[in-house]
Amino acid sequence: MHDNNHYEEKLQALQIELVKFQRHLIKSNEKILVILEGRDAAGKDGAIKRITEHLSPRDTRVVALSKPSDREEKQWYFQRYVTHLPGPAEFVLFNRSWYNRAGVEPVMGFCTHHQHEEFLNTVPAFEDMLVRSGICLLKYYLNISRDEQQRRMLERHNNPLKQWKVSSIDETAVSKWKEYSEARDSMLARTHHQSAPWTVIDSDDKKSARLNLIRHILKNLDYPEKKHHLLLTDPLIVREWAIGESLQLKS
Repeated sequence: MHDNNHYEEKLQALQIELVKFQRHLIKSNEKILVILEGRDAAGKDGAIKRITEHLSPRDTRVVALSKPSDREEKQWYFQRYVTHLPGPAEFVLFNRSWYNRAGVEPVMGFCTHHQHEEFLNTVPAFEDMLVRSGICLLKYYLNISRDEQQRRMLERHNNPLKQWKVSSIDETAVSKWKEYSEARDSMLARTHHQSAPWTVIDSDDKKSARLNLIRHILKNLDYPEKKHHLLLTDPLIVREWAIGESLQLKS
């Protein structure tokens, strides 16, 4: 599947499918939550931009929370995320999520070992409650190689239009590559469950990653007049996480 050939045409066809789905979503009052996780520079922002580009801004929300306040740090961990969950007819995308506690926070020392363990033990039950309440929850991990991450980080620093993406954590993201790999592996193994399984998207090729992500999202949603032939994912790009199996993730 050569996604870089006629990329814009393929993207537009999928965006039309997204609009068709949203029209159905508004009529049916369903609630959709898509979680996007991955290392810095894995392509989360670009993927979300293409997903939401032609959707109704009134019925679509992107949630990218900043550092918690002192008050929020003392609350139940999931509390500040609950307020951003989708209501009826809403399509919500989390650009990073409660899974900060499974990745950034333990690696950077922003949470204790006990807090990290408590999160890994309780998040499946929390997500199961969300699903049983009627939320369709889709979880994706965008997986990037070390060389590609370093290339994109350098591009950020050299591109004046991407300066807003540059942060003090960038260098740490590269220097703590192994620690982030170990945290990722633990997160996938311990928070993959029947109600909310993980899907891994190889994101070294941004265009293929975006198209395959949209295909997979649409493939898992019900709506009239779905064009199934447009939603075939590349098994070399999209891989379902399975407990006990190695996905040979880039480490």
